[in-house]
Amino acid sequence: MSRAFQSSLFKIIPRRASYRSYREAPEQGLRLAALGEALAELPPLPFGTPVRIGLIAGFDPQVHGVEKLGTYGVIRGAKNFLVGLMPEGPRCFEDLGYAFEWAILTATDLGLQTCWLGGTLQREAFARAAGARPQEGVPVVSPVGIAADKRSLIDHAFRFLARSKDRKAWQELFLARDFQTPLPQRGDSPFARALEMVRLGPSASNKQPWRVLRDPEREVFHFFLARTPGYRKLLQVDLQRIDLGIALCHFTLACQEQGITGRWTSAPPSGLPPPQGLEYIATFESAD
Repeated sequence: MSRAFQSSLFKIIPRRASYRSYREAPEQGLRLAALGEALAELPPLPFGTPVRIGLIAGFDPQVHGVEKLGTYGVIRGAKNFLVGLMPEGPRCFEDLGYAFEWAILTATDLGLQTCWLGGTLQREAFARAAGARPQEGVPVVSPVGIAADKRSLIDHAFRFLARSKDRKAWQELFLARDFQTPLPQRGDSPFARALEMVRLGPSASNKQPWRVLRDPEREVFHFFLARTPGYRKLLQVDLQRIDLGIALCHFTLACQEQGITGRWTSAPPSGLPPPQGLEYIATFESAD
């Protein structure tokens, strides 16, 4: 069984943020050891891809031929990294996003800071350092450790440009019955709370590409990808499908914490084809 969170996910998810500058700290060692133990057993993934999350301690960029860490080399002082590894498969990016976000939330729960890196990235160096198998690629990595006491100016600039704290309105993301009707926001209902955790999820360039359609008759939720026109795929890495994996992770974990059981299926809504620009990903069927 994968590690249970010490805090509520409803506190961990809003607390998680991206940090680009790191420092050494005496408490880091025990926290990283606990994270390494947790990564030995990942939670079940929606589509069963054999994803692995490696933890590299004491990574020396120069030794591994890494010229810059992150886009424009903005990661400073990081010595430890999470590395996502996966073979290619039909829904591999979604499973990778799910597993990697679970690892990010686990690190947050342990008092460690992180930052998703998936765009400009020297994947071969991290693959070697993490002992990637021949069939495994490295779509994403993240520094993990204790953040510097103050954010750097360039860190502030990246957060400002990405509008990292901004999130789309509930009515834009969640739909009921058809693709034109917003889902009513029903306060503290369990599924409303789970969807709010989806809304707060991180995404590449903060595009927030998830859309969710609720079945009007049952507690069934269909997840779609709203692709950003012109958004690049870098080195065969579909960052927006990884974003959908993050959404599936947040929804599942939030449901589980509230005692809601269910399963992920590939059963799109019958007789309701999505409009152009929406790509069906998966369906959550509640067992309650």
